[in-house]
Amino acid sequence: MSPTLILSIIGGYFGLLFVVSLITGRNADEATFFRGNKASPWYLVAFGMIGASLSGVTFISVPGWVGTQQFAYMQMVFGYLAGYIVISRVLMPMYYRMNLTSIYGYLEERYGLAAYRTGAVFFLLSRVIGAAFRLYLVALVLDLFVIDALAVEWGYPDGAPFWLTVAVSILLIWVYTFRGGIKTVVWTDTLQTLAMLLAVGFAVWAIKEEMGLSLGEMVQTVTDSEYSSIFVWDWANVRFFPKQFLSGMFIAIVMTGLDQDMMQKNLTCKTLKDAQKNMETFSVVLIFVNLVFLTLGALLYIYGTQQGLVSMEGDTFMTLSSSGEMVKSGTDILFPYLALNHLPTAIGVLFVLGLIAAAYSSADSALTALTTSFCVDILDFEKKAPDAGRRRTRNLVHVGFSVLLFFVILTFYAINNEAVIAAIFTAAGYTYGPLLGLYAFGLFTKMRPADRLIPVVCIASPILSYLLNLLVGGWFGFAILLVNGGVTFVGLWLLAVLGREEL
Repeated sequence: MSPTLILSIIGGYFGLLFVVSLITGRNADEATFFRGNKASPWYLVAFGMIGASLSGVTFISVPGWVGTQQFAYMQMVFGYLAGYIVISRVLMPMYYRMNLTSIYGYLEERYGLAAYRTGAVFFLLSRVIGAAFRLYLVALVLDLFVIDALAVEWGYPDGAPFWLTVAVSILLIWVYTFRGGIKTVVWTDTLQTLAMLLAVGFAVWAIKEEMGLSLGEMVQTVTDSEYSSIFVWDWANVRFFPKQFLSGMFIAIVMTGLDQDMMQKNLTCKTLKDAQKNMETFSVVLIFVNLVFLTLGALLYIYGTQQGLVSMEGDTFMTLSSSGEMVKSGTDILFPYLALNHLPTAIGVLFVLGLIAAAYSSADSALTALTTSFCVDILDFEKKAPDAGRRRTRNLVHVGFSVLLFFVILTFYAINNEAVIAAIFTAAGYTYGPLLGLYAFGLFTKMRPADRLIPVVCIASPILSYLLNLLVGGWFGFAILLVNGGVTFVGLWLLAVLGREEL
């Protein structure tokens, strides 16, 4: 597939996003940037959240994961549904009752200023890592399959530097979000989710046609394959069902319900009832969407194996090189490798559109949420009188986080060597764990730990959890989130008992 064609598709797509940005950013003020003027239709938020939750990582990593994990990822997806119910019925009523712009305002009311700032800092750390991982994967694919090929066409045989791809990717996000903020994101996420779902749906259909299968035959082929296994009942296995289900449940709670990025969209709905309809509709649809992504992965492996283009040797993924030899590759490369090199041009076009849509529907909202949290939670925008310099400060913060993402992505490029979706969930277990412990202790006890010592507990908890995981040989897997939250909870309980304070 021609890199010039790919670049043209990307250019046209971003042109459309900029038009949406100009329309939604008209007469935008801080209420528009941070809260969307609380006027977002719930169904738009629900639909857009699908894209923000899945991201480019799901678009690439989940199909690739099928080779080593089969359909076991669905165990976590079922857990997500339980987690979203907790968010809808426990956390969202509290956020709306308190009329929060930043959800970490709850921590200040419950514990004090130190806990509030600690929660906000852990969110900033979590979201920077998560957003950087997502953009890293997309930038890597664009760099390997588009930018380098284009550079060669233009007479630069060594290709283009990776940092240039990253810089352009982040600049594009900044340009269309800096004015309208969350209001723009709600609408662009809707557009991007539509593009992503159409892309994966048509990709499944096109591969089915390439294989000469009817719809029923396709379903039967996937069902009969070695890839369709969902449940794992061996307790010693890292993918043991109860552990994966609970991990999925709590990952949903922390990465959506305790995450300013995801909840900021929900808080733009007119009423709590609308926000709950959004969350519950989105959670059911997400199950079927993830099943389609896994089906796509199985089809890619089956097709690639039949054509002699890919193979699995144990847990090692192999692709056919230009010299005709099978070489070791990362499973994240499966979809782009086949779509851009060995499948019809139409599938390559769909892949590019889907990848860009999936990646930016997650990254743009992350950048907006990081700016919101820093301005509200760290700079106290809501507690200070408005002044002419606040818009300038907000824009500088927006630029600052863009630059930070740039450097974090380059760091990941230098050190990451595993499937990105696994890396994201692993990192989330350590960075979101203290937030889980803080909220759980606040909601389920009436005890009040000494606020000034809460940061010590929240810093010590991930360290202790990491050491515990080493002792059991990494058995906790993604459930390290529960361990981390539990250690934080126990630490807060000890502080409260020693201080003997109650609300």
